[in-house]
Amino acid sequence: MSLLDEVDAGRKDIRTDSYPMSISEWISMYEQKELDIHPEFQRFFRWTPEQKSALVESILLGIPIPPIFVSQRPDGVWDVIDGLQRLSSIFQLVGIFQDRDGNKSAPLTLTRTKFLPSLEGKSWEGNDPLPVELQRIIRRSKIDVSILLRESDQDTKFHLFQRLNQGGTKLTEQEVRNCILVSLNPVFYDWMKKLSEDENFKSIAALSDKSIQEAYDVELVLRFLLLVDASNESLARVGDVGSYLTDEVAKLASNNDFNRSYWEKRFTNVCEVLAQKVGEGAFRRYSIAKRRHEGGFAISQFEAVTAGVAARLDRNLSTDAISELIQSLWEKDEFTEWTKSGVTAARRLRRIIPFARQHFTQ
Repeated sequence: MSLLDEVDAGRKDIRTDSYPMSISEWISMYEQKELDIHPEFQRFFRWTPEQKSALVESILLGIPIPPIFVSQRPDGVWDVIDGLQRLSSIFQLVGIFQDRDGNKSAPLTLTRTKFLPSLEGKSWEGNDPLPVELQRIIRRSKIDVSILLRESDQDTKFHLFQRLNQGGTKLTEQEVRNCILVSLNPVFYDWMKKLSEDENFKSIAALSDKSIQEAYDVELVLRFLLLVDASNESLARVGDVGSYLTDEVAKLASNNDFNRSYWEKRFTNVCEVLAQKVGEGAFRRYSIAKRRHEGGFAISQFEAVTAGVAARLDRNLSTDAISELIQSLWEKDEFTEWTKSGVTAARRLRRIIPFARQHFTQ
């Protein structure tokens, strides 16, 4: 297929429309439940009051606001693909924003901005409301909408969401994946989140608050699901690991045959064994010279140890020597050579996971 053919085929998968909409129209759609901004995304919603106030400042001063991207569902409702933070800030300002449980959030109180310092303390209503004239300006201001129509390919909106949220956004790659999951299969996302909160897993991973806030714990659950049983052939096809995780998690969430009960038991069993036999050293480097675990969480050790222990449990082998097997990883060139800095994640995975399975079951 030539480049022109590829472009032509790709364009056929996407049907779009666009036009400006007043903020009053956005508010009306939200109140009529014709717009789904996925309030569950608020767990990834980190705009500060200052950022929200800067948006209001831009609206009042007539500074163009980037377009909102939405996807039209079969029932006609719009799913917000990009623009969550802008719309949420506006809805919170006027006092109508609701969380995922349907509870209204506290109305937004504005802060001073560079050009409008007198915004300090202002709100839509209350003791110090915005003047009616300014409220009218806000309601009448327009924000463009770009609509991905229902005739578009089903996967397109998820690729578009990923692309739009990898630029200036503050979301990590896993937070973007989580948003995709919430759109695609919220039950599956909640299940993965539940696994990340397993007490044994939390104790042996010992992640920082920042890592947990950025959803790294959920990413580790995803790596477990995708890598523990990955064949050598599958591992050899992994290019960019981040893209691989994003592509594969959408497949998992859409797979009706995926056995969550089986994988939950497998994950919790591995974590329980590691918590009992190793503790916090499970995913920390082992110093042969000092004869102790040291440093912080090591992703290479997580990948190797979880795959190895899962393989050992599959064969019903004793778990008494797990700690010694982890320590002896660091005596093996087959492991240490591929966990050095400078080795790409994809090359590391192809080597250490097959090696770990053999190492833990010999």
